[in-house]
Amino acid sequence: MIPEWPAEPSVPHELIARLRRHAHPLKPIPTDQRARLTELPGIRVALFDVYGTLFISASGDIAASNGEVRSRAMAEALEAVGLPADRNRAGRAAEALVEAITRTHKRFKERGVQYPEVDIRSILFEVLEYLRPPGFGGEDPSRGLCETLAVEYECRSNPIWPMPGLAETLRHLREGGVTLGILSNAQFFTPLLFPAYLDANLEKLGFDPALCVYSYRLREAKPSLLLFRHALDMLTRRDIEPQQVLYVGNDRINDIWPAAHAGMRTALFAGDSRSFRPRDEDPRIRGVREDLLLTDLRQLIEVVGNV
Repeated sequence: MIPEWPAEPSVPHELIARLRRHAHPLKPIPTDQRARLTELPGIRVALFDVYGTLFISASGDIAASNGEVRSRAMAEALEAVGLPADRNRAGRAAEALVEAITRTHKRFKERGVQYPEVDIRSILFEVLEYLRPPGFGGEDPSRGLCETLAVEYECRSNPIWPMPGLAETLRHLREGGVTLGILSNAQFFTPLLFPAYLDANLEKLGFDPALCVYSYRLREAKPSLLLFRHALDMLTRRDIEPQQVLYVGNDRINDIWPAAHAGMRTALFAGDSRSFRPRDEDPRIRGVREDLLLTDLRQLIEVVGNV
């Protein structure tokens, strides 16, 4: 039986250390976009996507790795947690990973969830169960093992690095009186990226824990409006109106479309061609235009921060 997983990882310090060991500088690849900036007075809250916005994502998308990359990443990750597997076995494990995600998505869609999300720990529990014979042992995979494998696999399949100017931008917004939050397709290890790469936890960087909304916790992913409604419920309790909120993301469908639908101001981040998703041909964005088009996070300093 697959266990229920708590929101927080069991040994965050060990996982942060593993993330740091894999840290390797990356540079964004410029897009052909030109920044479109206008001052946005009265912004009280800035909500951010993570992958492709706050952090460079080498795969371009959190789920974009191809089969060969997944197989190699799985082999190395299993080795790193003390479960060596030959190439064929690792390849089958990588296939089992995709199959488990597909089954979970199908199950949630049958329940009416349009954009289902998984908790990767549950998926890797299934993968480790698949690998159990021969030689895995008689006990169920532990929580710690599933979490460690998740981090080791993620670091190999989707290397990341902070976007240029990230710490500076967050500091400017914080000092300008803007409350920070996250609204992102993410996993349990996503909050650990900040202490791992910026040497500061989310609260120290100015993020309000109550305004950090992650898809794995709600089991629903963007562009579902559920995540945005969840954030707006929190903001309403603080007498903050949607138009006082700026949402920043790199994907017009996953980010700009639902944020605009929720009444928020929007900034499309076009700072890295690997992750920039303009979605020009998608009919859902007809009539939807972001308030800002950013090619560098530091451009927010010019337009936001004085409440």
